[in-house]
Amino acid sequence: MAQDPKKTVKRKSRADRRAAEAALAQAAAEKAAKERKQQTIIGAIAVAIIVVLIAVAGIAVFNSVRKSAAEQAKANMSVSDAYNAVQQVSVKPERPDKKGGILISKDGYGKSVDNVPTIGIYMDFICPGCGSVNRQLDPTLIKMVDAGQINLELHFLSFMDSYSTDDYSSRAANSALYIADHDDDPSHLLEYVKNLYAEGFQPSEGSDYKSVSDDQLKEQAVKAGVSQSVADKAYGRDYQDWLDAINTYTPKRSELLNTSGTYEGRFTTPTITINGTRWNLTDLSTAGLSITDGFAESIGLDADKLGVEGALPSIGADGKPISVTTGE
Repeated sequence: MAQDPKKTVKRKSRADRRAAEAALAQAAAEKAAKERKQQTIIGAIAVAIIVVLIAVAGIAVFNSVRKSAAEQAKANMSVSDAYNAVQQVSVKPERPDKKGGILISKDGYGKSVDNVPTIGIYMDFICPGCGSVNRQLDPTLIKMVDAGQINLELHFLSFMDSYSTDDYSSRAANSALYIADHDDDPSHLLEYVKNLYAEGFQPSEGSDYKSVSDDQLKEQAVKAGVSQSVADKAYGRDYQDWLDAINTYTPKRSELLNTSGTYEGRFTTPTITINGTRWNLTDLSTAGLSITDGFAESIGLDADKLGVEGALPSIGADGKPISVTTGE
């Protein structure tokens, strides 16, 4: 029997629609499968990253668990006991105060200028962040010291010996302490610190560390103006016991601990204080300021007055740093 052409066309149209729908459904299914596969890969990568982070954290915890009895006793010390331990060290440097700070002003070592802020800097000589801060901010700080606008207080630490193969942090810190004690010109010490942090000299930490000899350090001291006779004796690690005690005491000082972020409740270097109050460097990125401009705002001084004699920061000797994010 002959078929009705109209019915044939309708059936064909329905078949075409079903085929098209099936094709769309298959495409959607393939797309979904592809997306699931991508998510699986992303998830696997994320898990791998987390595993690596956990492994690194595990090593840190494992090392702390494996501390010697003496090290564990130091870790468990109260801040007052740690402070007393610093005072009881038999051989200690003369310039640092009881908390380990070496004060420098336009009048020399240990002579504070009245009515100006005191800026404390806590550093480790292999610390990359310390080097960055030194290169960006210290030239301005030194000009301000010379102009009588601030007092500068240097704190040398050596937490990061394990990031070198030859106790670089301790050797560098000991030499800076020795130079401070045996060279009466603080500009030589400041120049030596600058030389140790110079790009091209400051060594990388960890697996990229390349050994730096005492002779190489000595060259930087002589280049800074330190006499050869002082430089020749600066690398005997005379103050290692004191430095060890300072390394135990400093991280226990609550006023120096991070108050937010990844390292909240922990001490890190570099740490900068303004009149004894910790200056929050992370606020600079929030405010979109360079470290120099942010510092000027924090002490209440126009940036064009930095290093200008007679122009004094508004916070004086007792004020807290002004927030660069709130202006308070």
